[in-house]
Amino acid sequence: MSDETESAAERSRADAVLAYIVDQLVDDREAVTIDAEPARNGGTKLSLRVAADDMGKVIGRRGRVAQSIRSVVRAAGAADGHDVLVDIVD
Repeated sequence: MSDETESAAERSRADAVLAYIVDQLVDDREAVTIDAEPARNGGTKLSLRVAADDMGKVIGRRGRVAQSIRSVVRAAGAADGHDVLVDIVD
């Protein structure tokens, strides 16, 4: 995670939810990285990187798993009153 000036609670709740979900999906947990940075809309953008072999598990058929992850993490951020976006990076 980056050292931006955003609230620690915003990052920790959304970041923790994303880390937990991805940790349950992937085989190579050591390859998972999550970086936080400010988004254009004033919220936070979480960039998720996983091993190439685990990319299909995280994206899912027709992107359904990825969309579900984005929805749950966004809801976790919204619980703190912040907008959080998840970007899955190749």
